[in-house]
Amino acid sequence: MAFLEVEDISLAFGGIMAVSRVSLSVERGRICAVIGPNGAGKTSLLNCISGFYRPQKGRIMFDGQNLVGRRPDQIARLGIARTFQNVELFAHMTVIDNLLLGRHNHFHKGFFHDILFGYRAEEETVHRRKVEEVIDFLEMEKWRKHLVANLPYGVQKRVELGRALAQAPNLLLLDEPMAGMNLEETEDIARFILDIHQELGTTIIMIEHDMDVVMDISQNICVLNFGEKIAEGAPAEVQSNSAVQTAYLGENYESVLKQTA
Repeated sequence: MAFLEVEDISLAFGGIMAVSRVSLSVERGRICAVIGPNGAGKTSLLNCISGFYRPQKGRIMFDGQNLVGRRPDQIARLGIARTFQNVELFAHMTVIDNLLLGRHNHFHKGFFHDILFGYRAEEETVHRRKVEEVIDFLEMEKWRKHLVANLPYGVQKRVELGRALAQAPNLLLLDEPMAGMNLEETEDIARFILDIHQELGTTIIMIEHDMDVVMDISQNICVLNFGEKIAEGAPAEVQSNSAVQTAYLGENYESVLKQTA
C-alpha cells in the first residue's frame, strides 16, 4: 500500500458534488501536485485528507490507518501538517510564537495548559530549539521577533510554511503556497519545498496554479476537473494529455496553442 491512499472518495454539499469518486496514491518521499481549474475540487480533497471535511463515500489510508472520521487534531498527531490557501496566522503574535503553535502536538501537557501553568524548562528548551531550526531552514532570522501583521505578504506565507514544518510532519499538505507572490518570492518558496523534500525526506502534496513550478518540482501530478480525476502521472504525461489541455484551454485548445506559439 502507498504511504497515502485515497480510495474512491466522494464529497457533496447538498446537490453539489465537490469530489466524485477520486482515488490517489502517493508514495513515501514523493512530491505530488494536485492541479485543475478553479472549482475543480482540489482544496476539498486536501480538506478530506486533513479531516476538515468528511467524505460521504470512500476511505483515506495514511501509513496503514484510515483517516476518515478522525478529527483534524487527531490527524495532525499522526504526522500530517498543512498550510492554507489564505494566510491563517495569528497576526498580533510574533513569528516565533506562531511557529511555537506548530509544536502543540508535541507538548506533553498541552500548549494551553503550559500557558496557564507555566512551561517545564526542559520541554520549552526543546520546542524553542526546534522552532529556531525551522527559522534558520527557511531563512527567517531577521523576522523572528516581528509581529506577523507587520510582515509583507510573501513573508507571511513563508511563516505559515514554517508553522506547518514546525510540526515535524511526515506528510505536508500545501494549498497554493505561492499564490499572490512575485517571481522572486515564488522562486524562494519553490526552493524551500525542494529542500524540505530532499533534506528532510518529507512527502508533499501541493496544490498550485503556477504550471512552471508544478512541472519543475513535482514527480507526480493528479488533475481534477469538476470534482473528478481526469488524469494522473508524471509531468510530461500530464502535460501532453488531451483531456487536461481541454480542461484548461477549452475544446479548441489546439487552435489556442497555435495562436500562442
